[in-house]
Amino acid sequence: MISITEEIVVPSPPERVWEVISDPSAVVSCIGGAELGASHDDGSFDGTLAIRFGGLRVKFAARISLDLDESAHEGRLTARGADGQGATRFSAGATFRVVEGETSGTSRVFCDGEIKLNGKLAKLIESGAGMVVSRMTKEFTDQLVEKCAAPAEPLTAASPAPAAAATAEPRAAAPAGADTVAPRPTGLFARLRAWWAGRRPRRQGQPQATRRSGKSSGESLGQGGRR
Repeated sequence: MISITEEIVVPSPPERVWEVISDPSAVVSCIGGAELGASHDDGSFDGTLAIRFGGLRVKFAARISLDLDESAHEGRLTARGADGQGATRFSAGATFRVVEGETSGTSRVFCDGEIKLNGKLAKLIESGAGMVVSRMTKEFTDQLVEKCAAPAEPLTAASPAPAAAATAEPRAAAPAGADTVAPRPTGLFARLRAWWAGRRPRRQGQPQATRRSGKSSGESLGQGGRR
């Protein structure tokens, strides 16, 4: 049998710590190698936990039940399951509670539990349990403290960041009536195309100008003949 008795100090108020520690998905995110599975109609849910004992890595699957007392900030967890090969089975029970810390705005989390093992790996797991529990408790504490920390204040839209302001600054508009100068073409063929494009309007306009000139001359002659 493995006994667990831990006290964790969290620099956050009890209400915030209870909000996190009473949420299975939040707790699972604080435990390395743990995953949350499907939930059932009776309120229980599935979960898995992979633990390394020396050179051996064992993955347990369990069905977990959680009973919470919101007003007292207390809870009880029970779990039953086995490793992937079914060679080792276990049953576990634990109680936890959140109380106010010694200084204002802090909390203490107390956890007491027992894990009973039977099967091929029971002796091996029990022999290395002390070191594994200590390591997992430290990792869980670090993650819990980080998750319970107050969220960062949202950025205000009063003034944009200097880099954003520089990026968002519009380009200076050209003065009214100013002509936009096209870039000068480079290369022999580009210059020839530009020259031909400039010649075409003048060539197309010449006959029209001639016709207008001839019409005006004819009108003048006609008027002269009438006179």
